[in-house]
Amino acid sequence: MHRTAPRLARLLACAAVPVMLVATGCSDDDGDKKKSSPSASAPAPSASPSVKAATFAKLPPEVCKTIDEKTIDKLVPKAKKKEGEALPTSDANDSASCFWNGLNDEDVKDLQFRSLTVSYKRLASDPTLGSGEKRAEKFAEQQVTKATTADGAKDAKTEKAEGIGEGANLVATDTKKDDDDYRNATVVARTGNVVVTVKYSGAGFQGAKNPAADEIAKGAQDAAKEAVAAVAAANKS
Repeated sequence: MHRTAPRLARLLACAAVPVMLVATGCSDDDGDKKKSSPSASAPAPSASPSVKAATFAKLPPEVCKTIDEKTIDKLVPKAKKKEGEALPTSDANDSASCFWNGLNDEDVKDLQFRSLTVSYKRLASDPTLGSGEKRAEKFAEQQVTKATTADGAKDAKTEKAEGIGEGANLVATDTKKDDDDYRNATVVARTGNVVVTVKYSGAGFQGAKNPAADEIAKGAQDAAKEAVAAVAAANKS
């Protein structure tokens, strides 16, 4: 009996230990340690992959104001809507476009048609899709490829356009519509996680001479520079 009391006291002490500590075990009077296998711990959830935050959080709030009025006067003389026409979009913070067109008929022997479209696409960073910048690079490549065949384009020529955003390409094409030949220049430029696509087209109607390819290319690049600058301006804190 002299051993029973201390042994009982130790057993009671073990019973009072919190459940979370039961795995440490208690020994009886004979020195035999009762080992209990540690409870299996659930695997820690894997951390979500992290990506770099996108450079730009928003697009210019008024896409038709990203091109200066003086530039519109020069590129699209006698535009139907000098203020431009915003094209429909499901989310103006992710994509936006504006369109201008007009026929300069001051000289009935030299009818000159011009059109200009400025489009924006913002790509957000996504853990499964990658950073906004990488996604924008891929989207820009797709836009360049698209421009080489758009509207039945032929004789496409692609070259780098220097000094526009963080990288830009110029695609020059010729197209035909309603028996009129059009000269087109499309600039696809990336700035951060935003892709800017500018298409400028010109044609001479009723036998008038078509604009020079260099003129159309320069006009597209001038408009693209303004459109790219508007992205940074819209994101200033």
